[in-house]
Amino acid sequence: MKDNKAEILIDANPFEKRVAVVESGKLVEFYVERAKDRGITGNIYKAKVVRVLPGMQSAFIEAGLQRTAFLHVTDIKDELGEVDDDADEDKHHASGPSRIQDLLKEGQQIVVQAAKEPIGTKGARVTSYISLAGRHLVFMPSYDKVAVSRRISSEKERRRLKDIVREVRPPGYGFIVRTVCEGMGKDEIQADMSYLIKLWQSILNNKEKVATPGLLFEELDLTLRIIRDIFSTDIDRLVINSKEEYDRALKFVTEFMPGLAGKLELYQGEQDIFDAHGIEIELASAIERKVWLRSGGHIVIDQLEALTAVDVNTGKYVGKKSSEETILKTNLEAVKEVVYQLRLRNIGGIIVIDFIDMTKAVNREKVYTELKEALRADKARTNILKVSELGIVEMTRKRVRESLVQSLCEPCPYCDGNGHVREKDSIIMDIYRELLWDTSAKKDNAVLYVSQTIADRLKEETGVMLEVEKKLGRKIDIKVVERFHQERFEIF
Repeated sequence: MKDNKAEILIDANPFEKRVAVVESGKLVEFYVERAKDRGITGNIYKAKVVRVLPGMQSAFIEAGLQRTAFLHVTDIKDELGEVDDDADEDKHHASGPSRIQDLLKEGQQIVVQAAKEPIGTKGARVTSYISLAGRHLVFMPSYDKVAVSRRISSEKERRRLKDIVREVRPPGYGFIVRTVCEGMGKDEIQADMSYLIKLWQSILNNKEKVATPGLLFEELDLTLRIIRDIFSTDIDRLVINSKEEYDRALKFVTEFMPGLAGKLELYQGEQDIFDAHGIEIELASAIERKVWLRSGGHIVIDQLEALTAVDVNTGKYVGKKSSEETILKTNLEAVKEVVYQLRLRNIGGIIVIDFIDMTKAVNREKVYTELKEALRADKARTNILKVSELGIVEMTRKRVRESLVQSLCEPCPYCDGNGHVREKDSIIMDIYRELLWDTSAKKDNAVLYVSQTIADRLKEETGVMLEVEKKLGRKIDIKVVERFHQERFEIF
C-alpha cells in the first residue's frame, strides 16, 4: 500500500450502511446510517394545502407523511442574502406578502421541501423555497441571485468565486457558494453546477408522473452523500461490499462524475470488508477513553455534556535528558494524536486540552504552533487560543454530525449513565455479520447466546434474524444468558 494512499470502504447491508475513510492505511473518518433512522430533511414533495390558518399565518400541508406538515408564510416567499455558513436553512426571509390567505388556498397543489424533522406530536416543517446541496454549491432553482458564504473572508476570493458562478450559470438560476469552494477552479465549480442542474431537471420530469401527495426527491442516502461530498480525484479507490450498493454507486458516478468511475471496486474478499482492513479493531479503539502514544505517554479523552476534555500524560515515558525536554516531546507527540482523534471521533463544540505543564514560554509556543499547523488539514472549522501558563489550550471545532461515541454507543444502564456501552443496534449488527461469516453456522444449526436486552431488541427487530436465516438456509435459536453483559454474545 502506498504511504499516501486514500480510500473509502463501504460496508452495506439492508439495515445499516457504514463508511470508513482510510488514509495511509489508517482510519481517519467513520460514518454510519441505519435504515430505520433515516430522516426526511431535504426531501422534496408534491403536496396539497389542506388548511390555511390566517390567525397563525401558516398552513397545514399534506405531503404523504404520517402527520400533516407545517408551512409558515415566511417559508413561501424568501429573499436571499449572504449566508453565515453552508446550511441550506441559512437564508434571509423577505417581509413579502404578509397574508398567507393571499398566497395559498385549500386544495392547492404545491411543491415543498422538508426543512425540519417531525418532533413529538408536531409534524415536519416544510418550505416552498427549494434548495439542492452539491459539493461546492447550493442550487436555488427559483432565485436569480449569487451569494457567497461569509465563512470565506477574503474579499478578493469572494469576488473571484462570484465572477466564476455568474459567468457559467444559466440565466434565472441562483447559487450559494459554499465554504468548501474556497480556492476551487472554474472546471470544478462548473462540474458541480452541471450535476445540480441535472438533478433539478430529473425532479421536474418526475413531477408529472407522481400523484399528489407524493415524494419527488429523496435526499441522498449515506453512500451517495459520501460520493458527492468526499469522493474525488484525491481518493485512490472506493470499495463496496454489496453488489446492489455497488451498482447504485456506479450508476450515480457514471451519470454525475464519469471520470471517477474507474476508481469504484466491488469487494470480492472472503473476509468481512472491515475485518479485512482492520477497521473493526480501530473502531473499538476509537471509543476508548485512553489512547497510548508511541513514546509510552498517553492521552485521556472525556466527552462531557458541555465540552470535551483531553488530558495529556507522560505515562511510562521518562525521557533521557531534562524533564522539560521529556515534557515537550510528549506534548508535541500528543498534538498529532489529539488532532487525529478529534477528526476520527468527530468531536465538536468546546474542547479543552490539558497539556503537561511547560516552564518555558518558548516551549508553549512550539506546542501551540504545532497544534495550529496540524489543524490546517482538518476540514471542520476550528478556532484555537494560545497555550496558557498552566499548559491548557481552549479551542472550538464545528459540530457537523453526531460524534463516533454518540453513533455507536448509548448511556450505560449498568452505571446509571455515567459511562457508555456499545449500542444494542451496533451489537446486533456485529451478530448479523459474524453469523454470515461464521463457516460453522453455514453448515449446522446455530445457537445464539445473548443478554436479555439484546434478546428483547432482536424480538423487536425481527428482520435481522429473518435475513440471516434466509441467507444461511437454516434456523437460528436464540437463548438468553442472564449473567451476560449487554455487549457479550456467543455462537455455537
